[in-house]
Amino acid sequence: MATIKISIGLLCFALIGSNGMYRRDLLSGQTETSAVKSARENIVNRASCEIGVREQSGNNDGKRVEEYLRTVKLAKGNPYCAAFVSFIFAQCGYPAPRTGWSPDLFPASRLTKQALPGNVLGIYFADKKRIAHVGIVVRQTGSWVTSTEANTNVAGSREGDGVYRKLRHIKTIRSLANWIAERRVKL
Repeated sequence: MATIKISIGLLCFALIGSNGMYRRDLLSGQTETSAVKSARENIVNRASCEIGVREQSGNNDGKRVEEYLRTVKLAKGNPYCAAFVSFIFAQCGYPAPRTGWSPDLFPASRLTKQALPGNVLGIYFADKKRIAHVGIVVRQTGSWVTSTEANTNVAGSREGDGVYRKLRHIKTIRSLANWIAERRVKL
Protein backbone atom coordinates (compact mmCIF):
# COMPACT_ATOMS: atom_id res chain seq x y z
CA MET A 1 0.00 0.00 0.00
CA ALA A 2 2.84 2.38 0.84
CA THR A 3 4.45 1.68 -2.55
CA ILE A 4 1.21 2.61 -4.31
CA LYS A 5 0.91 5.85 -2.34
CA ILE A 6 4.53 6.74 -3.08
CA SER A 7 4.06 5.93 -6.77
CA ILE A 8 0.92 8.05 -7.00
CA GLY A 9 2.65 10.88 -5.18
CA LEU A 10 5.62 10.75 -7.53
CA LEU A 11 3.33 10.69 -10.56
CA CYS A 12 1.48 13.74 -9.28
CA PHE A 13 4.78 15.47 -8.57
CA ALA A 14 5.94 14.71 -12.11
CA LEU A 15 2.71 15.99 -13.65
CA ILE A 16 2.67 19.18 -11.60
CA GLY A 17 6.37 19.78 -12.18
CA SER A 18 6.00 19.26 -15.92
CA ASN A 19 4.44 22.67 -16.51
CA GLY A 20 6.87 24.80 -18.47
CA MET A 21 9.49 22.07 -18.78
CA TYR A 22 9.49 22.17 -22.56
CA ARG A 23 11.97 24.71 -23.76
CA ARG A 24 13.13 26.13 -26.98
CA ASP A 25 15.43 23.96 -29.08
CA LEU A 26 18.73 25.67 -28.31
CA LEU A 27 20.46 24.17 -31.35
CA SER A 28 18.03 25.57 -33.92
CA GLY A 29 16.20 28.32 -32.03
CA GLN A 30 12.83 26.70 -32.83
CA THR A 31 10.21 25.56 -30.41
CA GLU A 32 8.82 22.05 -30.50
CA THR A 33 5.34 21.46 -31.84
CA SER A 34 2.52 20.72 -29.45
CA ALA A 35 2.44 17.15 -30.83
CA VAL A 36 6.07 16.59 -29.84
CA LYS A 37 5.49 18.16 -26.43
CA SER A 38 2.50 15.90 -25.92
CA ALA A 39 4.53 12.85 -27.01
CA ARG A 40 7.29 13.75 -24.54
CA GLU A 41 4.76 14.11 -21.74
CA ASN A 42 3.21 10.76 -22.67
CA ILE A 43 6.58 8.96 -22.52
CA VAL A 44 7.48 10.57 -19.17
CA ASN A 45 4.08 9.80 -17.63
CA ARG A 46 4.07 6.21 -18.86
CA ALA A 47 7.56 5.61 -17.46
CA SER A 48 6.56 7.23 -14.15
CA CYS A 49 3.71 4.75 -13.80
CA GLU A 50 6.30 1.95 -13.62
CA ILE A 51 8.11 3.40 -10.59
CA GLY A 52 7.88 0.88 -7.77
CA VAL A 53 8.12 -2.24 -9.94
CA ARG A 54 10.51 -4.66 -8.19
CA GLU A 55 12.19 -7.90 -9.16
CA GLN A 56 10.66 -11.02 -7.69
CA SER A 57 13.84 -12.69 -6.41
CA GLY A 58 16.63 -10.22 -7.23
CA ASN A 59 17.59 -12.08 -10.41
CA ASN A 60 16.15 -9.83 -13.14
CA ASP A 61 12.81 -11.61 -12.84
CA GLY A 62 9.20 -11.05 -11.90
CA LYS A 63 6.04 -10.64 -13.94
CA ARG A 64 6.55 -7.00 -15.01
CA VAL A 65 10.33 -7.27 -15.47
CA GLU A 66 9.75 -10.24 -17.75
CA GLU A 67 7.25 -8.16 -19.76
CA TYR A 68 10.00 -5.58 -20.32
CA LEU A 69 12.35 -8.34 -21.48
CA ARG A 70 9.75 -9.90 -23.81
CA THR A 71 9.41 -6.54 -25.60
CA VAL A 72 12.94 -7.13 -26.96
CA LYS A 73 12.77 -10.93 -27.07
CA LEU A 74 15.10 -11.53 -24.12
CA ALA A 75 14.69 -14.29 -21.57
CA LYS A 76 14.13 -13.91 -17.84
CA GLY A 77 17.36 -13.12 -16.01
CA ASN A 78 18.83 -10.67 -18.54
CA PRO A 79 19.59 -7.05 -17.63
CA TYR A 80 16.52 -4.97 -18.45
CA CYS A 81 17.25 -1.22 -18.36
CA ALA A 82 17.23 -0.95 -22.19
CA ALA A 83 14.29 -3.34 -22.44
CA PHE A 84 12.39 -1.03 -20.08
CA VAL A 85 13.03 1.95 -22.38
CA SER A 86 11.85 -0.11 -25.38
CA PHE A 87 8.78 -1.25 -23.41
CA ILE A 88 7.79 2.34 -22.59
CA PHE A 89 8.13 3.46 -26.22
CA ALA A 90 6.14 0.40 -27.35
CA GLN A 91 3.38 1.16 -24.83
CA CYS A 92 3.21 4.68 -26.27
CA GLY A 93 2.84 3.35 -29.83
CA TYR A 94 6.39 3.84 -31.16
CA PRO A 95 7.83 1.18 -33.47
CA ALA A 96 11.34 1.90 -32.15
CA PRO A 97 13.50 1.56 -30.21
CA ARG A 98 13.38 -2.19 -29.68
CA THR A 99 16.61 -3.33 -28.10
CA GLY A 100 17.91 -4.86 -24.91
CA TRP A 101 21.46 -3.67 -25.68
CA SER A 102 21.93 -0.21 -24.16
CA PRO A 103 24.55 1.05 -26.69
CA ASP A 104 22.01 0.48 -29.51
CA LEU A 105 19.83 3.26 -28.07
CA PHE A 106 22.39 5.86 -29.20
CA PRO A 107 22.80 5.75 -32.99
CA ALA A 108 24.35 8.90 -34.48
CA SER A 109 21.01 9.85 -36.08
CA ARG A 110 19.35 10.08 -32.66
CA LEU A 111 22.06 11.83 -30.62
CA THR A 112 21.26 15.17 -29.02
CA LYS A 113 22.86 17.48 -26.48
CA GLN A 114 19.58 18.22 -24.72
CA ALA A 115 18.18 16.47 -21.69
CA LEU A 116 14.59 17.08 -22.75
CA PRO A 117 11.75 15.09 -21.20
CA GLY A 118 11.34 11.73 -22.90
CA ASN A 119 14.89 11.62 -24.25
CA VAL A 120 16.98 8.57 -23.39
CA LEU A 121 20.09 9.02 -21.25
CA GLY A 122 23.11 6.73 -21.27
CA ILE A 123 25.61 6.15 -18.47
CA TYR A 124 29.12 5.00 -19.42
CA PHE A 125 30.87 2.33 -17.35
CA ALA A 126 34.65 2.22 -17.70
CA ASP A 127 34.85 -1.45 -16.70
CA LYS A 128 32.50 -2.32 -19.59
CA LYS A 129 34.05 0.28 -21.96
CA ARG A 130 30.54 1.22 -23.14
CA ILE A 131 27.22 2.69 -22.16
CA ALA A 132 25.91 0.05 -19.80
CA HIS A 133 22.89 1.71 -18.21
CA VAL A 134 20.03 3.82 -19.59
CA GLY A 135 16.94 5.68 -18.47
CA ILE A 136 14.28 8.14 -19.59
CA VAL A 137 14.73 11.85 -18.86
CA VAL A 138 11.94 13.43 -16.81
CA ARG A 139 13.42 16.94 -16.62
CA GLN A 140 16.62 18.91 -16.25
CA THR A 141 17.00 21.47 -13.49
CA GLY A 142 20.30 23.30 -13.73
CA SER A 143 23.05 20.68 -13.80
CA TRP A 144 20.80 17.90 -12.54
CA VAL A 145 18.72 15.47 -14.57
CA THR A 146 15.77 13.63 -13.09
CA SER A 147 15.09 10.31 -14.80
CA THR A 148 13.09 7.11 -14.58
CA GLU A 149 15.35 4.05 -14.73
CA ALA A 150 14.92 0.29 -14.49
CA ASN A 151 17.32 -2.38 -13.19
CA THR A 152 18.71 0.14 -10.74
CA ASN A 153 18.36 0.84 -7.02
CA VAL A 154 18.55 3.68 -4.52
CA ALA A 155 22.33 3.90 -5.01
CA GLY A 156 21.98 4.15 -8.82
CA SER A 157 23.53 0.78 -9.66
CA ARG A 158 23.21 -0.77 -13.11
CA GLU A 159 22.40 -4.08 -11.43
CA GLY A 160 19.55 -3.03 -9.18
CA ASP A 161 16.22 -4.47 -8.17
CA GLY A 162 13.56 -2.39 -9.89
CA VAL A 163 12.29 0.85 -11.40
CA TYR A 164 13.21 4.09 -9.63
CA ARG A 165 13.18 7.86 -10.04
CA LYS A 166 16.83 8.96 -10.10
CA LEU A 167 18.65 12.29 -9.89
CA ARG A 168 21.93 12.41 -11.82
CA HIS A 169 24.43 15.17 -12.46
CA ILE A 170 24.62 16.03 -16.16
CA LYS A 171 28.36 15.26 -16.14
CA THR A 172 27.64 11.61 -15.30
CA ILE A 173 25.57 11.22 -18.47
CA ARG A 174 27.62 10.12 -21.50
CA SER A 175 24.94 10.35 -24.22
CA LEU A 176 21.41 11.52 -24.86
CA ALA A 177 19.16 10.24 -27.63
CA ASN A 178 15.95 11.68 -29.02
CA TRP A 179 13.53 8.98 -30.22
CA ILE A 180 10.60 11.43 -30.29
CA ALA A 181 11.45 14.53 -32.33
CA GLU A 182 9.90 15.22 -35.71
CA ARG A 183 13.25 16.40 -36.99
CA ARG A 184 16.76 15.71 -35.82
CA VAL A 185 19.73 18.05 -35.79
CA LYS A 186 23.06 16.61 -36.89
CA LEU A 187 25.78 17.28 -34.33
